[in-house]
Amino acid sequence: MVAANSTSRLLTAVRPADPTPRAASSAILLRILAIVLVLLTVLALLGVLIVRRSFPTTSGELSLPGLDAPVTVVRDASGIPMIEASTAHDLFLAQGFVHAQDRFWEMDFRRHVTAGRLSELFGPAQFSTDAFIRTLGWRQVAEAEVAALDDTTAGYYESYAAGVNGYLAGRSPTEVSLEYGIVGLQSGELTIEPWTPADSVSWLKAMAWDLRSNLEDEIDRAILSTALDEGQIADLYPEYPYDERPTIIGDTASTTAEPHREQARVEGTTGTPDPTAGGTTGTVSAGPAATSANAASAGESGISDLLELKSTLRSLPALLGRSSREIGSNSWVVAGDHTATGAPLLANDPHLSPSMPSVWHQVGLRCREVTADCPFDVSGFSFSGLPGVVVGHNRDIAWGLTNLGPDVSDLVVERIRGAEVVRGSGTSPVAERRETIVIANEAPRTITIRSTGHGPIVSDLDGAYRTVLDATAGTGSSEPPAAEERQVLALEWTALEPGNTARAVFAINSATDWDEFRDAAALFDVPAQNLIYADRRGNIGYQAPGKIPRRGEGDGLLPRSGWKPAQDWQGFYDFAELPSEYNPERGWIVTANNPVAAPGTAVDLSRDFDYGDRAARITGLLAPLVAGGSITADDFSRIQADTANPLAAELLPLLSQLESDDPDVVAAQELLRSWDGRDDADSAAAAYFNVFAATLLHEVFAGKLPEGAPPAGGSRWYRVIGDLLDEPESQWWQTGKDGQVRTRDEALVRALDSAWTETEELLGAEPVTWRWGTLHALTIRNSSLGESGIAAVEKLFNRGPYEVSGGSGVVNAAGWDAATGYETNWVPSMRQIIDLGDFDSSRWINLTGASGHAFHEHYADQVEDWSQGRTRPWAYSPQAVSRTAVDTLTLMP
Repeated sequence: MVAANSTSRLLTAVRPADPTPRAASSAILLRILAIVLVLLTVLALLGVLIVRRSFPTTSGELSLPGLDAPVTVVRDASGIPMIEASTAHDLFLAQGFVHAQDRFWEMDFRRHVTAGRLSELFGPAQFSTDAFIRTLGWRQVAEAEVAALDDTTAGYYESYAAGVNGYLAGRSPTEVSLEYGIVGLQSGELTIEPWTPADSVSWLKAMAWDLRSNLEDEIDRAILSTALDEGQIADLYPEYPYDERPTIIGDTASTTAEPHREQARVEGTTGTPDPTAGGTTGTVSAGPAATSANAASAGESGISDLLELKSTLRSLPALLGRSSREIGSNSWVVAGDHTATGAPLLANDPHLSPSMPSVWHQVGLRCREVTADCPFDVSGFSFSGLPGVVVGHNRDIAWGLTNLGPDVSDLVVERIRGAEVVRGSGTSPVAERRETIVIANEAPRTITIRSTGHGPIVSDLDGAYRTVLDATAGTGSSEPPAAEERQVLALEWTALEPGNTARAVFAINSATDWDEFRDAAALFDVPAQNLIYADRRGNIGYQAPGKIPRRGEGDGLLPRSGWKPAQDWQGFYDFAELPSEYNPERGWIVTANNPVAAPGTAVDLSRDFDYGDRAARITGLLAPLVAGGSITADDFSRIQADTANPLAAELLPLLSQLESDDPDVVAAQELLRSWDGRDDADSAAAAYFNVFAATLLHEVFAGKLPEGAPPAGGSRWYRVIGDLLDEPESQWWQTGKDGQVRTRDEALVRALDSAWTETEELLGAEPVTWRWGTLHALTIRNSSLGESGIAAVEKLFNRGPYEVSGGSGVVNAAGWDAATGYETNWVPSMRQIIDLGDFDSSRWINLTGASGHAFHEHYADQVEDWSQGRTRPWAYSPQAVSRTAVDTLTLMP
């Protein structure tokens, strides 16, 4: 009451003695504005308090029960923690505490994802996602892996979980993270469950899913087979050009030819689609009539099951990181003989879908005295929720990783008779289990999960698709399914069996030489990665690890027949059989998701690799630097930021020679003649050229392909275009029912014209204002709430858009999907450059920042440097850590 009277007297004091009507109105308006201003100020202060209440304490002392001795957590100007402890137990207890400080909502969200429990947070909209993940059984696999851990490794996970729970103790959900308050408005009051080792190990399954090799390619080929013949599919999935592009190891590792112009085809196949008929023409044995019959018999409903499965697969990446052949990585290492310091240099930038916060959490883990019982002195990039460091270096070695891409997952067509699955000449029972999914604000739902000996059943198949399956699964028309049989798809995937990756992280973290590193790599089952290595003794190396199947009949490119035992996996390769290289004579190793070795020189890992654009560019940039013998970390940084567009190298010479009187085409040619072929954010020509590339794919290919398999761009499609440039009369170039476009040059001119119009519509009529970065902007979205559909919520947690350079097939791999637009969909999720001569001279950068708390100073403080290709100093030695310290927190027992 006193406050109200005071406010009244304040408003009266400013009132005129003899107001006119206009003055009176103004006074009322002023009073209203004053009250609104006070309310807004109060709300703003309350908002700040609510947001900041979850910010962690990073200096002073805190009690952490369970510690054996005090632990120090020193943070630098980027908020990156270096944790120092006396025992391994204390070290991982403190890492769990720090991860929970910075990222617990992210950890809890991931826990709900991997357990198929999103509906508990977000309601029935996530039921189908939960049902699919429950079908895969990630949680059960993680629990089995935890149960099989040795005592030492299990102790690390238990210590980590105790540290997480130590942070959570006594804190309400909104004191832990702002997101709990937002989600609670919809789902009701939330509770936080204690963290467990299985919660940590489950995230390894999510990462394996993110890097699951060729599953989508297998589905796409099956879909394409409903409308195209074998030769046409070979055109769209050409062989890797081993004579022009590098492999990772062996004599072909330094191959860097000029842009290709050789057509790679399956022998005896020359089929190309007829643009006027919806069928095909060609010389393959099936012929156009047979191919058209396949498409007709399948019809739209015939591929609906595969389309539904593909849609389901793509709905998960919206939560875990969007999958694509563009999700790869770059890494390379150069021996000290060729560096300015005389010690090896190692670079790595894994490519993943962008998320806020970044998937990575930078951290250092140091035992005060490195012993057999406490063997860790490691720094690098970790996953919140998982103890240890995934990528980085210790005091003896450094390592990096890229996706190896072996074919470790198959879709298996199963024939079901009642409750039995056909197997050879007999049958076996279909296993069933029931699980209940809890749903916010609704009654729980129970689902039945079925599986065969090959894996969980992920899709039913309607009768219309059986004809296609006879072709794509290798069943042969002579063995049609019986009338009482129905067909389903099961998923066989190495990640659905318990493995050893949960142990591998600690083994790599503590390795001191090449032999110990390889022993650790032997535990790295899934996801299989290209591992590069360097040590302070001057050695460099490469190792392909992973649980990789020996194939029976069939090549894994299409769904296989589950009832034919000869097509089953025939065990797995021994680790000793997997490709490896140590101190190659050339002095460097490059991996960029390209094939490991030329055919016949190593075990067959897959047919689906990146087509080598990035690998060739990196190798081409490294070769002269190696010859000069004085490579520096700055050289590595420039290579990581390289933006040369590989398709431009193919097309620009030809585009400049095309003849046309169309003023837009002439203007386009003039713009491209002055372009250096780089996808820089401020480039007008880069903006136009990438619109042209997408237009060319759409006009030449999209209308000839079945629904669900659009041309998405990237390395494979660039190769397809490059191959067809040498076939100017190919029917692939022909478009339109009246055949108004019949040749390569006509198709290119048409695309130049259409793209000019589209670019004007997107960026305005004046090319001087066009910028690739405007079209290719990156918005970093919060994994859980970033696409809620509520603008205010998205504004709280998302950041951007940021203009970024790079593109698909580019070393600076800011990838985009030509079928959906130009927005950046995949990025270098972090960058590291490690100097084995002086670890304190190493450099690193994360996509976002150390913190997962919206509005925290370290939530997005690294984005600007990341987007400009800059890296930050990486303090490692105790002296450097002390010199760069900003906050020091002591955790007390």
